[in-house]
Amino acid sequence: MRDLSRDNRFLSINTATLRRDRPLAEVVPALAAAGVPGIGPWREQIQAAGIKSAARLIGDHGLVVSGVSRAGVFTAQGRAGFERVLDDNRRAVDEAAGIGAKCLVLIGGGLMPGSRDIADARALFAEGLAALLPHARAAGLPLAIEPLHPMYAADRACINTLAQANDLCDALGPGVGVVVDVYHTWWDPSLEREIARAGAGRILAFHLSDWLVPTTDLLLDRGMMGDGVIDLRRIRGWVEAAGFEGLCEVEIFSERNWWRRPMAEVIDTCVERYRAVC
Repeated sequence: MRDLSRDNRFLSINTATLRRDRPLAEVVPALAAAGVPGIGPWREQIQAAGIKSAARLIGDHGLVVSGVSRAGVFTAQGRAGFERVLDDNRRAVDEAAGIGAKCLVLIGGGLMPGSRDIADARALFAEGLAALLPHARAAGLPLAIEPLHPMYAADRACINTLAQANDLCDALGPGVGVVVDVYHTWWDPSLEREIARAGAGRILAFHLSDWLVPTTDLLLDRGMMGDGVIDLRRIRGWVEAAGFEGLCEVEIFSERNWWRRPMAEVIDTCVERYRAVC
């Protein structure tokens, strides 16, 4: 297992950790000044800056884009709106490829409007991935399926386990991989086996945070690493034993705590906890 205690060589910070409303012109220099080599921006920030300007800013500061959040959600407008959602996903591919991202993160989307059929939602997500793949392959951009915790199955993500994501990768072939996000997967009794099944070529991103007990909000109260109950080092060990050599990306949604703190304090704490407990 790589020794993360010595330096920040394997660290990335998702910009959601620092609030997505901050412009890249603020976030990028702050990460570079703190010696953080990676960034995981959101599409809104890339769009606000412009693809070329965002790429230049990130490149001038020597940062690696560990992934772009996020796309997918092919179920959002049902089958009637599928082509509109697919077009937006193609734009997401262009944005992520345009700034040199290692991958584009996709989530499944919830139930289709007016539907209770989760199997149909999962089928439509698979159709969306298959339709998006030729564009992504042409751009040289891997698509990273991120399973979300089952509590989000109805409204955010019908893909809820790493096994489901692996099955989709098996069916779709090259150009598709997975995200292992500890917040969403730590509870899964099949996690170690499915991480090994994914292997080095399929694990495109590894996301860090913690699960607080108690939690005040299932979406916006993620914990800083070390403040919750997730065995972070064990899961990182599984991921690295599978061959993952990419950046560890801190992604924390924390409306009542970390989003209220100065950006420099949050970055410094991410670095400290990454070294101490991950």
